[in-house]
Amino acid sequence: MSASEPYRGLGWAHGALTVQRLGAMLAPLTFVLANGRQINPMHVAPWAGEPGTDDLPGILQRLRGEWPCVPFGYSVPGDGFAPEWARLMHAAAPDEEIHGHSSNTFWNWEDGDGRSLKMSIDYPIDSPVARLERTITPDPANPAVDIELKVRVRADCRLPFGLHATFRIPAIPGGAHIEPAEFSEGRTYPGTVEPSAPLFAVDKGFTSLAAVPARDGTIVDASRVPLAVDTEELLQLNNLGSVALANEVEGYRVRLIWQREHFPSLLLWMSNRGRKMAPWSGRHLALGLEPVCSPFGLGPATALADNPMSQSGTPTAHFFSASEDFVTRYRLEAEAL
Repeated sequence: MSASEPYRGLGWAHGALTVQRLGAMLAPLTFVLANGRQINPMHVAPWAGEPGTDDLPGILQRLRGEWPCVPFGYSVPGDGFAPEWARLMHAAAPDEEIHGHSSNTFWNWEDGDGRSLKMSIDYPIDSPVARLERTITPDPANPAVDIELKVRVRADCRLPFGLHATFRIPAIPGGAHIEPAEFSEGRTYPGTVEPSAPLFAVDKGFTSLAAVPARDGTIVDASRVPLAVDTEELLQLNNLGSVALANEVEGYRVRLIWQREHFPSLLLWMSNRGRKMAPWSGRHLALGLEPVCSPFGLGPATALADNPMSQSGTPTAHFFSASEDFVTRYRLEAEAL
């Protein structure tokens, strides 16, 4: 096998998977359920491979599936944000990459044992992060995949980081149900994600995903996706360690389980045909279920600051020690409804 292969794959009794070098993104992923049905739960952006995509940021060129983000987020200015957030926000630095270097660059293939795919990426010398290693291992006995992420840093540091898992959802409004584990609080985004397509109220709390305050004063059931209107939104749930997505149209449930002590929050990216500019072009329909230690994917400076979310007791940056590698493990699994 060539070290420059853009994709590698694995097959096993309960499925098949593909990983691309760019961003180490996992998709397509096929599971064979106990009833014999084949499902493909991960999202692949509709523009992948279209002319002109090579001019996009690396993360967008062939956006798909699941991948790690170190650091997680991107800096934005505080215009239009709730005051207690706005004062902590700044425009992105010229060299800042969306969701970190790992999301925008080609990884290296590492030697494997035939049962796993192994990858690594070395960071620029001026980064506090030195290296990431990623191992993807199908469960030989089940329609499931176990994933390990190792982070090595050059010096002790605090950073936001996360796992960017992006799922297919049916075209029928409400055709899938988000089933989070019990969480302590939910929060709406403290600003506007997409100015042309806002939905949720700014900087509000909620206790049920089925009852999220909207900008027009109504209540939205955000547990049913796709949403009934074109929008681009973010919600964050705090203090949980798993979530499931029940695709009722296609008859399966996919579940993501992670180490809550590493990722205390779940960021929900609801990309509901709300972005009309290229390459989105009003056609992007996907659901991000993203375990994070981050405040809404806002930039590292905001995550490190004494922000309203960290003040409430939910960490928004993780401490990495140069004296030992950090390792976290998580799992994707599926079952028939």
